[in-house]
Parts: sequence; C-alpha cells; structure tokens
Amino acid sequence: MGMTKQMIENLVAFQVNEITESLVYRNLSKLEKNPENKRVLEHIANEELKHYKVLKQFTNKAPLPDKFRVWKFTQIARIFGVTFGIKLMEKGEVHAQSNYGAFKEYPELVQIATEEGVHEKELINMIDEERLNYMGSVVLGLNDALVELTGALAGFTLALNNPGLIALTGSITGIAAALSMASSEYLSTKSEGGGKSAIKASAYTGTAYLITVILLILPFLLLSNVFLSLSITIGTALGIIAVFNYYYSVAKDESFKHRFLEMAALSTSVAGISFLIGYLLNKFTGINV
Repeated sequence: MGMTKQMIENLVAFQVNEITESLVYRNLSKLEKNPENKRVLEHIANEELKHYKVLKQFTNKAPLPDKFRVWKFTQIARIFGVTFGIKLMEKGEVHAQSNYGAFKEYPELVQIATEEGVHEKELINMIDEERLNYMGSVVLGLNDALVELTGALAGFTLALNNPGLIALTGSITGIAAALSMASSEYLSTKSEGGGKSAIKASAYTGTAYLITVILLILPFLLLSNVFLSLSITIGTALGIIAVFNYYYSVAKDESFKHRFLEMAALSTSVAGISFLIGYLLNKFTGINV
C-alpha cells in the first residue's frame, strides 16, 4: 500500500527535524574540547543525517533545516551546557517517535524510531560534562543557602525591623555560612575520593551559596518596607528553586514537580518558623532596634 499525501507531509516534517538536529550536533561537536564528547556528538550528527537520507527515499524531497532552531539550541547548549541543551532538544522528539512508530509496515522507519528512542539516549548519557559531575555540590550550596538564609532573613525581619540592619546581618551570616559550606565540601570531597577535585567541589558549593545570598538580600538593600522585602525575598527563593530544578530535571532526567515541591516546602516552612521565632523574641524580650 502506497503512502497518503498526509503521510508524506509527516515524513517531510521529520526530515526537517532530522537535518536540523544533525546541524545542532555538528555545531556542538565543533565547540567541544573533550575528544570523547566530540566523538559522541559527531556520531549522533551522522546518525541524524542518515535518518534524513532514509526519509528522502520515501519523500523524494530535500527540505531545508530550521535555521532558527539550530541557532537557538546551539546557544542554549553554549550557555547552559551541552547535556542540558541536547536533552531539552530531545524532549521534543517524543511525539515524533510515536509518529515514526505508526509506520509499522516500513522497517526502515521503525528502525529510525528505535534509534531515536534508545540508541541516541545512550550516546547522550556518555557525554562527560564537568558542571553535571559537580551538580551535587551546587545542590548543597543552593539548598543550604535557600533554607538557612531565607529562614534567617524572616527571623531578622521581625526581630530587627530595619532593612539596612537586616541586609548587613544577613550578609555577614550568609558570607560566613558560604565559607563554612565551601570548606566543609572541600573536606568531604577530599575524604570521599572518587576522582572529583575537592577544590572545584568547594568552589561550586561556595559560589552557588554566595550568588543565592546576594539575590535574597537584594530586596532589603533596595526597599524600605521590610515586609515587602521579605515577600520579594521568598518569591525570589521560589524562583531560584524553580529555575534550578527545571535545569536539574532536564539534565538529569528527573521529576521537576517532586524536587521543586520538596525544596519549596522546606524553604518556606523554615522561613515561617523563623518568622514566628523572631516575632516571639521581639514580643517577649521587648528589644526593639
């Protein structure tokens, strides 16, 4: 049985996707310095090009790639890392794979669906990227900063009731905690071994903590209303949690919803308890700043 016009149109759309992704992988292979990663990326680029040529045998057409999509995912991978960029792009292939699977009477197309669904995922997981190897250190820095500092700022808000003093106290607390966390991560990584650099792990933890400290304290430096500042700080904390967990869920193939709700609940709960403690201390000690 011959293909219908709609089937041909679907295959042409798949061709565009294949040649587009082939060019993305080719661009990334040129940017990659790690020889093994370069080899993997070149191999996937060749696989995508092979799929394009197989489809051409059925469509007798040679559609052009989506140049904007090539540019977009090349830049995303350049900024956020190769693994994140690739996996974000590959998420869009789920629908295409199911459509390929609909062509069961054409073994060549079924083979493409299989390779898209399994073979390339295995290849992508072979990519060795430093920022993902130290993701645990980033999680440690972010999580501690979000929980500890959000809670501390909530407590300071009622106990001190002065935006400048809250920002100063929070800065001292945050910087001291960042240095403490960085040194603890250094000692922990060094004692564990496992091939990771203790210095790099320490740097990732400390940097993640310090960046979070700056973002959470900023509202108290810019606004005079301490309660509005605290509200913005908590909103900022939730925003950081959402952005980071989206990145993590894509790069690590984990559930965004579960990780986000867990971290958000922890941070807001500690902030609420600390706010209550600050209120009680302010009321029963009678100390006003």
